[in-house]
Amino acid sequence: MVTQPAKPAQPARPAPDTSRRSERSRRAIYEAALALVAEAGYPKTTIEGIAARAGVGKQTIYRWWGSKADVLLEAFLDLGERAAEAAGHAPDSLPDTGDLAADLKAVLRATVDELLDPRFEAPARALSAEGVVNEPLGREFVAKLLEPRLQLYVDRLRSAQRTGRLRTEIDPRIALELFVSPLAQRWLQRTGPISYAYTDTLVDYALYGLAPR
Repeated sequence: MVTQPAKPAQPARPAPDTSRRSERSRRAIYEAALALVAEAGYPKTTIEGIAARAGVGKQTIYRWWGSKADVLLEAFLDLGERAAEAAGHAPDSLPDTGDLAADLKAVLRATVDELLDPRFEAPARALSAEGVVNEPLGREFVAKLLEPRLQLYVDRLRSAQRTGRLRTEIDPRIALELFVSPLAQRWLQRTGPISYAYTDTLVDYALYGLAPR
């Protein structure tokens, strides 16, 4: 009886990298959600549509998020982080050159650019509107996006107080609203154009007042 030679052992196949696959799916879902909101608007954007656009199953989305609002909020936060990385800076502080007016104008001009960027405008409007009627989403939107940004203004204004550029009795949290809130209101309600000239004027009015000098 002739024995057959043993077949060489097949090399073990590497296990699939599920973390990499999950990250690809998550990234595709982010991009799909942002694209659909920009193209169709928030009301017409659905979990089913996001899943189809991203090439994933609907159950994949529900495994990570509870609603389309949750998907969009996370996608929008990720978009902002990637934009900051691409620009080569992290939004962890406002400029502090010693010239408070110039620093505030520079930051508000960058904000104008962001608000007029179609990539940001559609999801930002959608989240702002939905946050009014969806209280949990509204709180999360404020906590994760708005409050960290407002705190940067507070820190910069406090720095100006320490150097004598602002009166020490001023509440920075109220003071920042003199230039941030009008910009947000004009953008949200479309009551007028937003531009560098507009935000520069807001800073001048806020810092120097309206009465004759």
